Amino acid sequence: MKLHEHQAKTIFADAGIPVPDSRLATTVDEALDAVDEIGYPAAIKAQVHVGGRGKAGGIKIATDREEAEQYADEILGMDLKGYTVDSVLVEAGVDFVDELYVGVTMDRGEGKPVLMVSTEGGVNIEEVAEENPDAIAREHVDPSFGLHPYQARKVVYEAGVDGDVALDVASILSTLYDLYEENDASEIEVNPVMITGDRDVVAADAVMNIDEDALFRQPELAELAEESYEDDLERKAGEYGFDYVRLSGNVGIIGNGAGLVMTTLDLVDYYGGSPANFLDIGGGAKAERVTQALDMVFSDDNVDAVVFNIFGGITRGDEVAKGINEALEQFDEIPKKVVVRLAGTNAAEGMEILNTDLVEVEETLEDAVQRAVKNAEEVAQ
Repeated sequence: MKLHEHQAKTIFADAGIPVPDSRLATTVDEALDAVDEIGYPAAIKAQVHVGGRGKAGGIKIATDREEAEQYADEILGMDLKGYTVDSVLVEAGVDFVDELYVGVTMDRGEGKPVLMVSTEGGVNIEEVAEENPDAIAREHVDPSFGLHPYQARKVVYEAGVDGDVALDVASILSTLYDLYEENDASEIEVNPVMITGDRDVVAADAVMNIDEDALFRQPELAELAEESYEDDLERKAGEYGFDYVRLSGNVGIIGNGAGLVMTTLDLVDYYGGSPANFLDIGGGAKAERVTQALDMVFSDDNVDAVVFNIFGGITRGDEVAKGINEALEQFDEIPKKVVVRLAGTNAAEGMEILNTDLVEVEETLEDAVQRAVKNAEEVAQ
């Protein structure tokens, strides 16, 4: 469960982490009233559960009332990576001289929480990890003993944070870890932590995701989940009964079985593509079920190509193929290329049945994924 920035910042502030003065607004008039109280410059920030809001036009800095009205009007109601912006956080601008990243998440490989600090704040931390992994200092925490104060200081100094603000940054990091544990968080981060000219340390952003399986222990956070929203595709997935997670890539993935879908997702990444979703349609692949899955993936503007990975078990491969044909025949025009790979019971018969005027067919999963990645690349060029 993801918290909105304003919700996470309220929790941060209550725990003693310095955050900018801010107000939540759902209308342009409310945004203007908030800016009048806060003063200029002020940030107008879309409250949606996606990263990269600034690059997508969801965060703008207003220097006067005219700009504040213009930006609030532009951002409220906009479609931001598939999410409709219903509210904005109006926040006091921070005159900063440096930006840092601090966060806590679970390192599943080590089976321990890990603290992360980088002096390359203000940018996508995944990009930093990929392009310059040495720029991120890490410190694992034994959950049996919790975070020792020296560990927070150690990782901050290893990251190269300036000495005059290092203890303040370590204090924020320690508080984040406490919040991580107390709230059953799966991830908690600030990107960026801003260092002002007066050498104050301010949390200018806030990300806090909660383990949904632990919400029974977090009744107050569970109430926030009721106020948050999913995008249209996630809502539709719930109606269809699909296991679905929207991702940021452009290769749509459909499969019947979580393991099958995860394998496909990993291969898309391995062959240089970027997965757009995790979509498990469950057992069987009748025409109605396939149609619903394709409707979802085709509705995602980020998707440029689709790969269908189906294993015929109790449901035979020839029945699956008939379902795919019937589903695609319902579309007046196939909006995105679909690559299909069948395996399992009667897979060979199913591959022969598939209408190659509607889909591209590959015998192996590797070939299917590579073709889908290539199709997506061609569309994106």
